[in-house]
Amino acid sequence: MIPLRHGDRSQAVRHLQTTLNNNGARLIVDGHYGDTTEAAVRAYQLRIGLVADGIAGYKTQSALAGNDCQQLLKNADLVNAAQRLDVPLAAIYAVNEIESKGRGFFDIGKPVILFERHIMYRRLSTVRHEGDNHADLKRRADQLAAAHPAIVNPQAGGYVGGIAEHQRLGSARVLSDIAALESASWGAFQIMGLHWERLGFARVQDFVVAMSADESKQFDAFVRFIETDPALYKALKTRKWAEFARLYNGPDYQRNLYDIKLQRAYERHESCGCGQLVAA
Repeated sequence: MIPLRHGDRSQAVRHLQTTLNNNGARLIVDGHYGDTTEAAVRAYQLRIGLVADGIAGYKTQSALAGNDCQQLLKNADLVNAAQRLDVPLAAIYAVNEIESKGRGFFDIGKPVILFERHIMYRRLSTVRHEGDNHADLKRRADQLAAAHPAIVNPQAGGYVGGIAEHQRLGSARVLSDIAALESASWGAFQIMGLHWERLGFARVQDFVVAMSADESKQFDAFVRFIETDPALYKALKTRKWAEFARLYNGPDYQRNLYDIKLQRAYERHESCGCGQLVAA
């Protein structure tokens, strides 16, 4: 499903408007995704509990088609996060819109992941217990890298994408369950498993259980990630989008215009009166 948003003009928008009308809206079916259509989308999203961002993406279109929404991120999750972080709701909408991969689960129900073979190499080399010898651990990591370069490697790469990433993860778990789970990024916000302890989990396996439950728990991990990084949290609080993008996306953030996208999304959500919509 192609996401539809403000400014779009197409037959798909006409279909969206017709479907919204079938769900209580009173739109002129003209194929133009203008202010009234965006408002109708927000109202529908709010009514069924989805994130009220005014964008008719996969989740909204899926809900309009009658599919189950139980596993999806809820608008209440964003409202609670704004209160918890003491930032405007528009800022949370913006961060969710730009930094989320859109979906936290594949169609078969498994969480979205990306396995990082270079992180696997590093985690296999990491001293975890008193008495561990780093040289021995590194030697073992080098041996595994030689035998299994697609899943253990000093260099990044080897991605196959989509649900097939779970096959790579499964192969890596045979070598080391903990290191493998730590070496994947999980869910809609692609939080690395290696952050499990920082995020308050007793074990990486507990983190994975949470990431496999629903998008609300994935979003909670994202909020914890912000809370436990003072610089990232300050950047969000002060709406320093370039700094937030640099800290979250890395030094190449400008290449993908993350800071500009965040600023524009924040301004759009701020101007729409989404706070009043949520309170309605």
